Amino acid sequence: MAVTDILASHVLAFILCVLLIGLLVGSFLNVLIYRLPAMMQRDWREQAREILELPAEPQTATFNLILPSSTCPHCAHEIKPWENIPLISYLFLRGKCSSCKAPISLRYPLVELTCGLLSAFIAWHFGFTWQAGAMLLLTWGLLAMSLIDVDHQLLPDSLVLPLLWLGLIANSFGLFTNLENALWGAIAGYLSLWSVYWLFKLVTGKEGMGYGDFKLLAMLGAWGGWQVLPLTILLSSLVGAVLGLIMLRLRNAETSTPIPFGPYLAIAGWIALLWGEQITSSYLQIAGF
Repeated sequence: MAVTDILASHVLAFILCVLLIGLLVGSFLNVLIYRLPAMMQRDWREQAREILELPAEPQTATFNLILPSSTCPHCAHEIKPWENIPLISYLFLRGKCSSCKAPISLRYPLVELTCGLLSAFIAWHFGFTWQAGAMLLLTWGLLAMSLIDVDHQLLPDSLVLPLLWLGLIANSFGLFTNLENALWGAIAGYLSLWSVYWLFKLVTGKEGMGYGDFKLLAMLGAWGGWQVLPLTILLSSLVGAVLGLIMLRLRNAETSTPIPFGPYLAIAGWIALLWGEQITSSYLQIAGF
């Protein structure tokens, strides 16, 4: 019996397999979240120097998602493969560098665990289907984008735009909605926040959000169709307002402190894609419509 047949006929085996894959992907996402913004900054500096006709910076060592090997930020100890096993290595090392014993950020195993659990849930929710495969890619992308936005208030086009196109391609086969709904979802998603941005800027003279938020909502519309947009905007606004105020109070920050909106859009869009119809129908039933 082929492996695919085993996974298709044994739900638990499929879920466990996807869980392990999710843990491995989570380990890679830790690298992506840290290195991609640094790679973009290097590229921006090179472009700026080129436009300003300044001499190029001295040649630096290769820095991408593969090279150089990951190292301890405190002592530059090169992390060995057996020190980079998702979750297990962190527990085995007791959360400390094997060389200098400096603490390893708890965020790394949390990202791995979150990615693994979300992946396993997708496997359970959709089963052994093309929808599960597509939704896994979207989930991994949303997780990476959310954490990059938290760290740098940046939603990289190199992540958002490929996933937008992937959503349109997936829905050309009708995986989540039809292509017409997906196309208008992408258009409406972008224009809705674009309109809010310019209205806010005309009234206040300030920028209320970044262009990455427009593209992210367009991407979610490409996956779920225009039907998921109202719920996504509503949920993200409510969660963003509540959690944003809590974060400001905990940090003793001013209300003018910028708060990344991408994570709230990502969470709300993910929920809307999975349970949008149920949530909407339940609300209409409670409201008496």
